[in-house]
Amino acid sequence: MALEETGYEKLVQEISSLFSGRAPPFLYINDPVSPRTTAHVVNSVLSSIAHSSDASSRVYHAQINAVACFNPRILYSTVLNQLAGWGVQWAQGSMNWGGERWSENLDGFVHGLKAVHSFIREKFLGSNKGKSKQTNDVTDLGQIVIVVERPERLSEQQVDILVPLTRLAELTQLDLSVILVSDVPWEDMRSPFGASPDPYYVDVLPLNKEALLRRLNAAFNGLSSGFESTTAANPYHPSLRSLYSQYLSVLLDSCSLYVQDPNELQYIAAARWPGFVKPILDAQNFRPDEDVDMDGNDEPALKPPPEDIRMRLIHWTMPPTGRHQMSQSQICLEIHRVKRNRCQTLVARPRSRTSDSLTCLACQKFILVAAYLASTNPHTSDVRMFGRGVDEKKRKRRPRKSTAKGGTTKASTERYVFLARIRSPLDRIIAILGALLEENDVDRRLPAPEYTIPGEQTDMEIARVGVYNAVIELADIGLLHRTSPSDKLDGPPTFKCGISYNTSAALARQLDVTLDDLLWDPA
Repeated sequence: MALEETGYEKLVQEISSLFSGRAPPFLYINDPVSPRTTAHVVNSVLSSIAHSSDASSRVYHAQINAVACFNPRILYSTVLNQLAGWGVQWAQGSMNWGGERWSENLDGFVHGLKAVHSFIREKFLGSNKGKSKQTNDVTDLGQIVIVVERPERLSEQQVDILVPLTRLAELTQLDLSVILVSDVPWEDMRSPFGASPDPYYVDVLPLNKEALLRRLNAAFNGLSSGFESTTAANPYHPSLRSLYSQYLSVLLDSCSLYVQDPNELQYIAAARWPGFVKPILDAQNFRPDEDVDMDGNDEPALKPPPEDIRMRLIHWTMPPTGRHQMSQSQICLEIHRVKRNRCQTLVARPRSRTSDSLTCLACQKFILVAAYLASTNPHTSDVRMFGRGVDEKKRKRRPRKSTAKGGTTKASTERYVFLARIRSPLDRIIAILGALLEENDVDRRLPAPEYTIPGEQTDMEIARVGVYNAVIELADIGLLHRTSPSDKLDGPPTFKCGISYNTSAALARQLDVTLDDLLWDPA
């Protein structure tokens, strides 16, 4: 039995018994799981019947796909060419069998089927001349069969052609049968006015586990037959057949509830099998003498992770209770401690740059300052930062004068400590971040002649993935508080700053940012 027919023995027996005599003029095969596999099974059965020794039981079949035959002319030409055994060649002008007259309309197609029947009859009588007496009866030539895959596309795009196909034997007056193979029930596709006859309905049930195992094992046997004479280890060696059967059993137990198409299961099995059997193949191909370094320069098997990975996994390595109970200043110190080996150059030269992009530590500081400004200032005050000119940002600012004696601004700073935090969208925080970078970081960057427009390099910096990754890291360790649900996609996420005024002022001093000039004083 061919691989296509494995597991479909009941369908093969039913199709074979139908076409051993006079088959119905219209058959409808419904397979809700894998209609493509069913169409291949029907094609395999009809191909075996076509080579039968009994001339009266032969079939001359054509199989088309309604997706490929998207207009009537292509459908008519494809059916006639397959029935006549005609191959369209580019050197001959891509001519169809009998020219173009048979594919113009339905009437021409009906006459073309009669012409094909006469052509088959003349070919059959010519090949048996002088052997035995042949009759001119039509039934001695066998039956013409047309198999149509995905016929639901005909009901969507070519409505006028579906009903004539179901009555093709009546229109041509030939021994002809039309088989429609689809995953859609016939009740959902038939004509509402009853123009189509009732078909011989064949319902294909999904394959059970035993049938799927036999079908998938047959595919492995077909592949392993080419490696019987080889001794090299490969995933499809015949000695691995028993292991492959156990592998398929585990695979079907895991996937059969969600996937029932045998082609998809065969694809999953073929995709995962090389990785599943790789340890066995590696042990088979392992040679101890090749694994030893003759020079004695063995590299260590384990290497410490880089600092950026340590930073990303810091909230997983800390205890859950201790992470939430740490104060904000301790969290900042923890960031500095983890980044110490990476930022030794920045400690010696805190404002130097080794590349065009911001370092991760400075980027997080700017984000925290921007988030504090966004959480403290009202939205209407952002124009003071966005509206600064090129010369204005370099102008020396006048120091604030306090009316209180002693020259301290303790009351104003306490106002910001107890000021309610404002929920701010991420777009606003990124915009404030761009304004801070453009005002306090441009002069310390390396020359970038490719950026000619003022502010272009800053726009590139704040659009990097590392900036959004830094926001996520700060939210994970509690320095930013996300106030919007994480499972909703409508609108940008909103955050609140989780640091105090003293912490933000300390960060601003490290970045040479005058925080008091940027804060909005409601008094």
